[in-house]
Amino acid sequence: MAEAIWTIENKSQEKFLRKKTVPFDFKKHSKEDARKLVEQMKKAMKEANGIGLSANQIGLPYRVFVAQVPAENGGYKFYGIFNPEAEKPNKEKLLFEEGCLSIPGMYGSVNRPTRLTVNGFDKQGKPVKIKAWGLLARVFQHEMDHLNGYLFIDRTKILHRVEVDNKMTKS
Repeated sequence: MAEAIWTIENKSQEKFLRKKTVPFDFKKHSKEDARKLVEQMKKAMKEANGIGLSANQIGLPYRVFVAQVPAENGGYKFYGIFNPEAEKPNKEKLLFEEGCLSIPGMYGSVNRPTRLTVNGFDKQGKPVKIKAWGLLARVFQHEMDHLNGYLFIDRTKILHRVEVDNKMTKS
């Protein structure tokens, strides 16, 4: 079983989720540590039926997130990004509904740039630069917000609740 997702329903977990994360130090941690962290996060994200997860959502203070979105050629494309920084967000924005594993059952529309470039490192500590648009750009921005201590509820004006039947989401 994967790590439990931290939620705002627990006040000490919410306090942690709202703290800015610290850079992952590749000098202090081995490549094996980085690989295990990505696998741990990927497992937790998949078990929760998510498409993105930040390290602080499982109680770790590191500036790391994982994401998995549908690929253009079918299947899925997986990302594990350490110490991400956004650059070149375009001026065009799109209002689109978001939810969050740390805020179960709540949804709201968030206005975000439709494209941006993310610089960071892969699990080997090698630099990566990813040009993202559409759903991928939104997921990256949502996860980087987490790493900076922000939640999507801080960026929306109207929230609504959707009751989720856990029997339907778990196989």
